[in-house]
Amino acid sequence: MTYVPMTARDREESHRASTPLELFFDLCFVVAVAQAGRQLVHALAEDHVGSGVSGYLFVFFGVWWAWMNFTWFASAYDVDDVPYRVATLVQISGVLIYSAGIPRAFNDNDWTIAVIGYVVMRLPLTVQWLRAAAGEQGAARRCALTYAVGLVVCQAAWVSLLAAPERSRRWLFVVCVMAELMVPVVAERGHQTQWHPHHIAERYGLFTIIVLGETIAASTVAVQSAIDEHEALGELLPIAAGGLLLVFAAWWIYFAVPAHDRLRTNREAIPWGYGHYVIFAAAAAIGAGIEVAIEHTVGKAHVSQLTANLAVCVPAALFLAFVWLLHSRHFKRGAAQQLTLPVSAAVILACAWTGTHAVLWTGLVAAATVALGVTLTDRERSGA
Repeated sequence: MTYVPMTARDREESHRASTPLELFFDLCFVVAVAQAGRQLVHALAEDHVGSGVSGYLFVFFGVWWAWMNFTWFASAYDVDDVPYRVATLVQISGVLIYSAGIPRAFNDNDWTIAVIGYVVMRLPLTVQWLRAAAGEQGAARRCALTYAVGLVVCQAAWVSLLAAPERSRRWLFVVCVMAELMVPVVAERGHQTQWHPHHIAERYGLFTIIVLGETIAASTVAVQSAIDEHEALGELLPIAAGGLLLVFAAWWIYFAVPAHDRLRTNREAIPWGYGHYVIFAAAAAIGAGIEVAIEHTVGKAHVSQLTANLAVCVPAALFLAFVWLLHSRHFKRGAAQQLTLPVSAAVILACAWTGTHAVLWTGLVAAATVALGVTLTDRERSGA
């Protein structure tokens, strides 16, 4: 495999699908997602709700944004030659370093290892954008150079964050996050990169599946551990059943509409892409919430029943609400279809006040939401 000039791919390219390298890249992010979820479980179980939720949102941003940066670049410029593959493998190494730093960042506000991992991820991506600039001209070249400069400036800000007083780091973190989010907006102001709508929708769908899969895996391990230590099978079965129904329904609801049909310009794509931070974070948090519910049931979590229930119901409600907000609402017809997901999200949130069977009720409501959605869609197609 030889070096080839890096130029933008055809946006109308047929059969544009995820590559084995992209799938490998996604798989390595499972480690980071699992680390963030594990720290959230520990914080919630010890009743450190405020610091736990804020810490989770911070560390998950690093996971999501690193994935975002690579995914959109690859959709426009994947040439799959040796330099491209090597640069991507280096980025994967950075992901693993970042993952190793998540516990310290979460618990001690020590971002040193995480930032080092971020540097390892961002340097090869900067080189990729410079390589893209070398193969482009005019507005496309300026766009690629703006991305490269933006990455360097933001990375310098993250490194500088390590020298800031510890109690001000989380506020400065928010500033750095806003700067990161502005880079694509500024870079693509005069030129839209050649990302592929079908490819982007598939990449987001695959990452959703990976996050939901991690939720199932974490929940399974928690149930097994609880059974081995406490033999509380009868008490755990409703949680396991409700959690499984919830994950199944989340998958069904997310893939119920063809998201790529709306992704034509950055005006639609940027809010859609950014909004998935909530979808991904909520999907992963569902698994953490189920673990907290299990630990509460066997007496290992130092939280109230309501807090344990909210750990599942809040992320589940957010998942449904944002799937509706980002793309489902654009494909719904009539008040009944439009209200199904928002109302279901509100009912799921209310399930937190149903006591020891809250997870089961949440799963049943999610399953009923799917059934209602299918029924309404079938009626519309049949003209009834």
